[in-house]
Amino acid sequence: MIAQIQGRLVEKNPTDVVIDCHGVGYFLNISLYTYSQLPQSESVVLFTQLLVREDAHILYGFTTKQERAVFNLLLSVSGVGASTARTMLSSLSPDQVRDAIVSEDIAVIQSVKGIGAKTAQRIVLDLKDKIIKLYGSETQSLGSSNTNKNEALSALETLGYARKIAEKACDSVLKIEPQASVEEIIKKAFKYL
Repeated sequence: MIAQIQGRLVEKNPTDVVIDCHGVGYFLNISLYTYSQLPQSESVVLFTQLLVREDAHILYGFTTKQERAVFNLLLSVSGVGASTARTMLSSLSPDQVRDAIVSEDIAVIQSVKGIGAKTAQRIVLDLKDKIIKLYGSETQSLGSSNTNKNEALSALETLGYARKIAEKACDSVLKIEPQASVEEIIKKAFKYL
C-alpha cells in the first residue's frame, strides 16, 4: 500500500491534486478540508489511502494522519462509500466529525449532503466506541481549539464558576451554535449554570 507521497504540487483543484514524485505524476482525490490545508509551497506531503475496486485503483490524499483515520473509519460503516466519506470530510473537519459521532449529534452528521437519518444513526452506532477507544473520551477537541470557547471559559471562571461546570455549559451552547461569538457563549451558558 502507498502510505504517503512527497513531491512537487503540479496541479491543485478543490477535489483533486497531482503530485510529481521523481517524474511520476500521482493523481489524488482530496476533500475540501485537505484542499484548504494544502500549503502554498510547491513541495507537499500527503498521507494516502489506496482503494482497490474491480474497475479502478483510486488514491485519496490527506494532509493529516488523523483525517485519513477518520476517512477509514467512515469507510468501515455499511452504506458509507469513499464518495460519502470524502463529502463528509469536505463539509466538516475531522475533529467535527469525531465530536459529532462521540456526542451522538445526528443533526450535524445529517447536515452533510447525501446522509440521511438512518445512515447518520448507523455511523454513530458503529463508530462511537471505536473513536472513544482510539482517541479517548475527551474528543471534544473542536471545543478546545475554539478560541471563542476559551475566552468565554476564562470570563466565566473570573465570575467565580468552576472550570468543569463552565466548560459543560459552553459545550452545551456550542453544540447548538458552533459559530457563536464569545458574548453569545457567555450569555447562553448562564442557562446551563
